[in-house]
Amino acid sequence: MIVTAAASGFVVLLLTVTVVQCENGWNVSYTSTEICAFRRSTVDINYRVFCAVKGHEDIRSPSIVVRSQNGWSVSFTSTEICAFRGSTVDITCTYTYPSRLNNLDTTVQKTFWFIKESNGSHVDLMTDPKYSGRVEYLCENNKCTVRISNLRESDSAVYKFTITTTKPTGRLTGSDGVTLSVTDPQLQVHFRRSTANPSSTWTELSCHSRCQPPDHLSYIWYNNNKPVGRKKYFHLQHVDAEDSYHCAIEEQERFPSPTVYAPKPPSVSASPSGEIMEGSSLTLTCSSDANPAAKYTWYRSGDEQVQRLSEETQFVLSSILSSDSGEYYCTAENELGRSSANIFITVTCE
Repeated sequence: MIVTAAASGFVVLLLTVTVVQCENGWNVSYTSTEICAFRRSTVDINYRVFCAVKGHEDIRSPSIVVRSQNGWSVSFTSTEICAFRGSTVDITCTYTYPSRLNNLDTTVQKTFWFIKESNGSHVDLMTDPKYSGRVEYLCENNKCTVRISNLRESDSAVYKFTITTTKPTGRLTGSDGVTLSVTDPQLQVHFRRSTANPSSTWTELSCHSRCQPPDHLSYIWYNNNKPVGRKKYFHLQHVDAEDSYHCAIEEQERFPSPTVYAPKPPSVSASPSGEIMEGSSLTLTCSSDANPAAKYTWYRSGDEQVQRLSEETQFVLSSILSSDSGEYYCTAENELGRSSANIFITVTCE
């Protein structure tokens, strides 16, 4: 955006907020402010555009940055991109430039992307040995994309774009650039359960990555290391105790998520072991192999009802009485299932 102050002295320019309704109820808001400028001066305005769900404005989409100056502008389709190691990424910008400078026609001489400088000059990625054979420019109609293949973690950087024309003063560089982060998928399995209808419960597994590349991802689900589905979400009507699940991203199978499974039958123990004397202290411990980690609950079986005692992995009986003799059991439960084990204790009177 270019604004030239034409009034005498100075003017105050008010940039109005524009709100556009987008799909899925998203709003796009443009930053507004007041700018003071002297007459016949030129205002250089950089602005960002981003989306946010109404009521959750603290969670924003990647922003689009536009830099405009004297008829020049560079805008990036996204200011932050995450991509997987070994994959290919496209970083794109659009640009404008004045058709005439100093009453002479303007011709674009060169456009290129860079991440560093040498002797005060920007280093074209095409000439950087670090990117040899891995960089391609796709540029036409005032739009330029740099495609980087076989990504490495060392490629994480801020990528900037510059325009050079045949005029000595005809140059503009997109100052903010695009931040590229190259990482492994770092997948996690998330859970959602429906228990509203006891006769028809289900569990939904979803595959999540901290890195969300701009391209669509193809997921693979595994049950006991065998492929069983190719969607981000995987529905389970029933989970067997011996079942395990994990997910991966197609072409990134070497970086699977952690394997998730229901709790194995718990191991229960009493400490100290051996004869239990009245008046002593006794600690009952429950442990189970599970992922996600299990939550534990201790119970005591009674003649008429079951008594809940503790929701910790350990339950301590202090100054134990002979009436504390009986059956105790613990349950281990996570999002995929539940398992239990019991222990009998007998308290001896002195």
